[in-house]
Amino acid sequence: MTDLRDAAMTSKAWPFEEARRLLKRYEKTPPEKGYVLFETGYGPSGLPHIGTFGEVSRTTMIKRAFEVISDIPTRLICFSDDLDGMRKVPGNVPNAERLHEHLQKPLTSVPDPFGTHESFGHHNNAMLRRFLDTFGFEYEFISATEFYRSGQFDEVLLRAAYEYDKLMAVMLKSLREERRQTYSIFLPLHPETGRVLYVPMKEVNARDGTVTFDDEDGREWTLPVTGGNVKLQWKPDFGARWAALGVDFEMYGKDHSTNTPIYDGICRILGVRPPEHFTYELFLDENGQKISKTSGNGVSIDEWLTYAATESLSYFMYQKPKTAKRMHFDVIPKAVDEYHQQLRAYPDQDVKAQLNNPVWHIHGGDVPESRMVVPFSMLLNLAGVANAEEKDQLWGFIQRYAPEASAETHPDLDAAAGYAVRYYNDFVKPAKVYRLPTDLEREALEDLRARLADWQGGLDAEELQGLVFACGRERFDPLRDWFKALYEVLLGASQGPRFGGFIALYGVEETVQLIDDALAGKLI
Repeated sequence: MTDLRDAAMTSKAWPFEEARRLLKRYEKTPPEKGYVLFETGYGPSGLPHIGTFGEVSRTTMIKRAFEVISDIPTRLICFSDDLDGMRKVPGNVPNAERLHEHLQKPLTSVPDPFGTHESFGHHNNAMLRRFLDTFGFEYEFISATEFYRSGQFDEVLLRAAYEYDKLMAVMLKSLREERRQTYSIFLPLHPETGRVLYVPMKEVNARDGTVTFDDEDGREWTLPVTGGNVKLQWKPDFGARWAALGVDFEMYGKDHSTNTPIYDGICRILGVRPPEHFTYELFLDENGQKISKTSGNGVSIDEWLTYAATESLSYFMYQKPKTAKRMHFDVIPKAVDEYHQQLRAYPDQDVKAQLNNPVWHIHGGDVPESRMVVPFSMLLNLAGVANAEEKDQLWGFIQRYAPEASAETHPDLDAAAGYAVRYYNDFVKPAKVYRLPTDLEREALEDLRARLADWQGGLDAEELQGLVFACGRERFDPLRDWFKALYEVLLGASQGPRFGGFIALYGVEETVQLIDDALAGKLI
């Protein structure tokens, strides 16, 4: 453990850099509450999405790194802002017409359109928890409704009433003039309708801990700020939640970064040191546009997991979180293969290199062995030339290439074969464009075909790669034009695998037949 901790204290992996920054927070005295608290937030107006996964996954990576360099206990809280009023009826729920009369009610007071839970908020919270549990995250769940109504927020809410003018000053600076006229950090819940009201306060009585306001009909009401009668606007709520829970670390997207001074200012006024922050860059779609839940661009969690295992998504999330990355279907095969490359490298690395390896952070140091004896990109090409509709069609080729492999002994390879067939048929096949070879390419292909027909060297990928090189070396400058020709003429793609490995997997005789078909124009 000493060697591990020493290496972690100098590791350049970003989770360790963040963990060391967090540790400095308590370099003089340990936390009074007895632990370091990590938090992620969730707005339950819709289903969990890829951003939710990213925040919890990355926060977990930092939490694990912190546990290596410190003996201070840690906790991770997932907080659901389910007391928020339903601003619009979602378009993707059943019985949507029944929800219109419940607009502006807290999500935990809106009937569940699915008919399975106590409320719409409870339904979405259950979906969130199932989502997090599926990925094995260790967390504690807190509902804002319960947090407000149980009295856990009361002390901070009373403090907010006492510091009302200071808190309002922070908020008003960030608002347009027209909004300032009616803005209040407090949103009362109407005693009769239960709706969350966006109305100005006529009085905030710090001594009594009450607010007085007129509702939409002009009737005056006075309510205590405690007990769930009042909630905070979302920006003040952010900082007040930090104060109430004693949050030490929270990450959020770049789109929140301009609000950081507001969140911090609210927390300080309420008498608590703000947490450490980590701002990550947003994901972009293939056109460079920000991924949006409402527009549906980019890749969803379910879509990614249709074509690859969870770990590949965790690997993608680990990579350069402060750099905007395009997240579309084309990145999936690359993420899968790079993840397994890192798995294979891990056992032979020293401790320092292991801590810099993404798989340490994905698996919390308990790194499994990769059984992917065939790269995912190669499986895609194999699915193409074999016209595979089921993964079983790939196993005949795989077992000839790797006789020791089976679905039982290589479950990750078996799963990948299924993903590859699905991905190939949905994305690769529709985009395939074969062409005829040029005269020079035909000459090289005929040479390769003749050499393969006489081949006696077995299925050694490196030796076959050498043979492929030999056919192109004297004919093509640069040599990459030869490989580009192989991909476009034989595979119908602009790029592809190491061709010697492909021949070893697909088979020498089969590759001879493939070349014959290409030269005869049968692939077009």
